[in-house]
Amino acid sequence: MQMPTNSFKDALKRTEPQYGLWAGFGTGYAAEICATTGYDWMLVDGEHAPNSVPSILAQLQAVAPYATAPVVRAVNQDPALIKQLLDIGAQTLMVPMVETAEQAEALVRAMRYPPHGIRGVGGGLVRATRWDGVADYLATAHEELCLIVQVESRRGVENAEAIAAVEGVDAVFVGPADLSVSMEHPGDPGHAEVQEAIEQVIRTVRAAGKPVGILAPQEDDARRYASLGCHFIAVGIDISLLRQAAIANLGRYRDPDQTASTSRLY
Repeated sequence: MQMPTNSFKDALKRTEPQYGLWAGFGTGYAAEICATTGYDWMLVDGEHAPNSVPSILAQLQAVAPYATAPVVRAVNQDPALIKQLLDIGAQTLMVPMVETAEQAEALVRAMRYPPHGIRGVGGGLVRATRWDGVADYLATAHEELCLIVQVESRRGVENAEAIAAVEGVDAVFVGPADLSVSMEHPGDPGHAEVQEAIEQVIRTVRAAGKPVGILAPQEDDARRYASLGCHFIAVGIDISLLRQAAIANLGRYRDPDQTASTSRLY
């Protein structure tokens, strides 16, 4: 049996932007619906969504038949958790709040088997090997794994060049919301200082020859980031899309001033 190809990693080699969807519902059913809609990739969010290792596994299984490539975001940089996520079959990991090259190097080691890393061997216990069905998995797993590190703090911006230069870091993803907080402009990622930092990271990562991505639910932002050279852009969040569609639908029948302001606490 051959190891599954990482279609997301392959797509990063293309010149055209890859458009993605943030998946935050934490269920395989919702993730499968999203996977049928034609996005190039989707982010299964293990940081802020109500996810666990079993629920992430369910989502990976649900989206496996579809062309949309899953990216799994870990809640932190814990190598034990990274091991679990890789074992359940995640091939592309996004890891938040990477601020130094040393942190990036540690993440690379967490994703590789000895002697190049510290990943433990699960063998026939794990989905990643298709329960020992994939020949030479231990020797070739790194070829289909993809590590995305998030730069989302002032310190991360300052060290972006060194982070992007780490061998084994496949891409860098900018987090505008956390970056705005770090730069003392909370809730205002559009602030000129934050935007200058974002553009600096994009230029720096591209100069290092690595793909760069970003979350940009607003169309104008997404198009501008694409023009600046972002390779992969999350242009929607499933929870937000549902809420916006529900509000718009109700607005057809109710006074707009009442819409979204009538929730009750029980």
